[in-house]
Amino acid sequence: MSEAPLFQLPDRYVDLQEEARKLALACEDVAARADEADRFDPDVRERLAASGLTRVAVAAEHGGRFEKVDSLAVTVVREALAGVSGHLDSMFAMQGIGSFAVSVAGSPAVQQEWLPKVATLEAVAAIGLTEPDVGSDLRAITTTVEQDGDELVLNGHKSFITNAPDADFFGILAKEGDDYSLVLVPAATTGVSVTTPHQIVAPHVLGDVVLEDVRVPLDHRLGERGQGFRLMLATLATFRVSVAGASVGLAEAALHQALGHATTREQFGGPLARLGGVPAALATCAIEIEMARSLTYRAAAAAAADPMAGLNLSSMAKVGATEAAGRVVDRCVQVMGRFGLVRGGKMERLYREARPMRVYEGSSEVILDSVAKKLVKDHGAGAR
Repeated sequence: MSEAPLFQLPDRYVDLQEEARKLALACEDVAARADEADRFDPDVRERLAASGLTRVAVAAEHGGRFEKVDSLAVTVVREALAGVSGHLDSMFAMQGIGSFAVSVAGSPAVQQEWLPKVATLEAVAAIGLTEPDVGSDLRAITTTVEQDGDELVLNGHKSFITNAPDADFFGILAKEGDDYSLVLVPAATTGVSVTTPHQIVAPHVLGDVVLEDVRVPLDHRLGERGQGFRLMLATLATFRVSVAGASVGLAEAALHQALGHATTREQFGGPLARLGGVPAALATCAIEIEMARSLTYRAAAAAAADPMAGLNLSSMAKVGATEAAGRVVDRCVQVMGRFGLVRGGKMERLYREARPMRVYEGSSEVILDSVAKKLVKDHGAGAR
């Protein structure tokens, strides 16, 4: 493959982008229904599986599309999907986020059992980190895992877990003595129960996972004892930037809606697109989207080359793009006036979908604190 010019996606990503756009268009007729669902929409699942795009979230040795999970590939796909359906975007993304630790640290038997099914969407992946009283401060978790002979025994309560009601397995973060481990728990295991006490403004397949004396084989610990946070960090390093991609796609969809309205609606003898502050609002949206896309693609390319080395840049892109998407969508609602406030319309869905993006996969405040710490550390190292 020849090297692409600066700021141009290599051919394989352009082809992938086109595949994702075709899938998104194929799901447009059910998007409004799916985006209100609290369980997997059957039509969306069938179409996503048929597209083969979930193979992008798994490495080739386990039935995936590319040699390894490629952050830029995941980001390009999410950008295309999120502009049409948040449900579709989440279904795609969580296959990778929920299974990545299995890919990099699962035993051969566990990998062979689950990853080919993840690649085809036969099995649904999920990761259980947060708890009723624990969010960003994951070291405060109370879920435990103890070794008992050749088994691991888990007890605890995970909360706000994406895919929980439809998941076939969970990667559960648990405290193992003074360490933190990640354990694969099949959803059908005795002692696992899923409840749905919460829903958010942009409906997701969401639930709580309760584990009561849950026993799994010893080889279901992912990696060695105490590697839970390392595996979580590896997952973030690979997938966090893809949230930025989804945000760019969502923001662009909002601008398209606003442009469609502003160029066809007549006010005071002319098109709304030429009235008062509307031209500046539209132009500002376009500028913010392009700035976010440039940073997102740069960060995604860096993460594809070396996820851990690129994590700080991915974090910047995640904050930059999600915050930009929030501003863009809000501005587009304002451009559309009362038509942007209509319940059940696409703009309402985009408005609701944009808000959680600034919270999940690391809230803006938590990431900004992390970025600032690195800035100070790097400055101090440079000063010496």
